[in-house]
Amino acid sequence: MVISLQLDSETPLYEQLRNQIIIGIATGELASQEKLPTVRQLAEDLGINMMTVNKAYSLLKQEGYIVIDRRHGAKVGTRAFGSESTALSRQLEKQMQLIIAEATIQGMDESRFHTLCSRIFATMTYQQT
Repeated sequence: MVISLQLDSETPLYEQLRNQIIIGIATGELASQEKLPTVRQLAEDLGINMMTVNKAYSLLKQEGYIVIDRRHGAKVGTRAFGSESTALSRQLEKQMQLIIAEATIQGMDESRFHTLCSRIFATMTYQQT
């Protein structure tokens, strides 16, 4: 999986990294139990501070997307992502509310928004196990 960060973005680097790893899991680019690069290696490859990678990995671990073992490093988790929790639903609803508000302000109508969502959703190939 190729990760590219936008150094001039308003989105913090750790958040960009977190988001790209989540997208990698959802699209199937990162398989369940796949080993991720070490914090040191990924920081070196991306040319960023190790603490930035560490923060992204910590968030991903806290959210259940990856597991970290001191002996084996970080791996994509095996959690059943299909089991939607109430807390997750509320969090996603808040995020979607903001995205829809931004789209509306930019002049996007509901039909175009649904089409865009459907196209993006179709690219997500994560297989539930």
